[in-house]
Amino acid sequence: MTEKTTSKYLLNLEKQFASDNPILLKAAKLFHELDQIEYDFGFLDTDDTTASKGSWWPVISLVAGNSAAKAKFLSSYLGTEQLLSSIQASNQKFTVLSHSPQANTATLPGTALDVDHRYPFYKISRKIEQLQKGEGSRINAYLELKTINSSQVKNKLIVDMPNLSGAPTNPVTSMLTQHVIAQSDLVLVFTDIFDSASPALDELVAYIAANQDSNKFIYLVDDATAALTASRNSEILSSWQRKLSEHGLYTGQIIILPNQATGVSSQNQGDFSAIDRRVSNVENDRSYRVLDTIEKNIQEIDTVIMPELKKAIELWKERSAFSSFIILGFFATLAIFAEIETGIILGSLLDPIIGPAVILLLIAIMVPLHLGISKLQAKIIINQLNNQQKKLNLLENLANAFEQNITFWRTLLPVSDPVGWNKKTKARLTQLSDKTKDLVQELNDNFSIYNE
Repeated sequence: MTEKTTSKYLLNLEKQFASDNPILLKAAKLFHELDQIEYDFGFLDTDDTTASKGSWWPVISLVAGNSAAKAKFLSSYLGTEQLLSSIQASNQKFTVLSHSPQANTATLPGTALDVDHRYPFYKISRKIEQLQKGEGSRINAYLELKTINSSQVKNKLIVDMPNLSGAPTNPVTSMLTQHVIAQSDLVLVFTDIFDSASPALDELVAYIAANQDSNKFIYLVDDATAALTASRNSEILSSWQRKLSEHGLYTGQIIILPNQATGVSSQNQGDFSAIDRRVSNVENDRSYRVLDTIEKNIQEIDTVIMPELKKAIELWKERSAFSSFIILGFFATLAIFAEIETGIILGSLLDPIIGPAVILLLIAIMVPLHLGISKLQAKIIINQLNNQQKKLNLLENLANAFEQNITFWRTLLPVSDPVGWNKKTKARLTQLSDKTKDLVQELNDNFSIYNE
């Protein structure tokens, strides 16, 4: 077994979390153990890592309808009025807001997000291209990165999603919306999305309902009448609980936004305390999400990656054997016709000297033919695996792992299980899963101890 070097990405993560987050430091080491297992199978190259499948930044996302509530909230909450007009101008893009010490706001193209594995859109252009041919090269039409000087986005990312409208749903936008929600630790849903019915709303609600998490979704109500009386406030909350339940949404916190009509002010800044409490917890949510990613990667090996590889090996052997049997059948047919014409073939095969010699000659012909046919079939299977890898959006190189399974002896022998996929490897994955569960328990112990 060749030792895999730790990827640069993991080294940077270990350096980042060495002093302030021991859980994620240990998680990075577990990812390296998982990388070693996948590297042994040929799924990963030397500097690849399964840790790059998800963002290690705490991610907060926002989705809203066509009202100005979201833009006003961002400007008020982040404390920068200059952000309002720039966001409204590009509200058809997924805008990632990142902290910068620079006073001026800078806008970078979507390609900056696609090539940087620290962001939740790493290599997303491949997925876009797979979904819609030619759209992967137009990633700048869908994504942008905006840097702002606001303490509210320090050590975290805010993803402002395009406003929902009654227009027909764009498949790429729908896919990116679901991708962002899956990558987010906190999703702020502005209730103006429920003001009008649309296919995009139905799709979003169905996705949220299928992934309901009381700690992940906050529904923000922009209602100026809420500040009139406490009873009016309670009435609004009850009304929205009923409306959300009608859509099949039963979990998540409902928060009434402060009156933002007057723009950014110190008073409005202080009114976001309820949201601040949830935002302050996103780093813990991120830690649980990262640990969950390890578990999902381990499950994916057993339920997706290995079955795909094994299916490819079985298909390759079936096609190779079938092609060889056709040739062998052709030789048998010739022998039958020769026996009918001459009547000496059967007697020759029964001869103690000529018979074995004929069999050896047949083996000498068929083995090279079978190897050649197997190589030809392998090339076809490799092309299919490359397409399947893109279709499943897998980091793992299925074709490379397949090539490690088409050695001389495995071509001749009836073996279809991938090389190394045995009880020992499965036990290693089980141990890795147990270590992940131990880290989850250790993370839980940071908040409470069951038997102190």
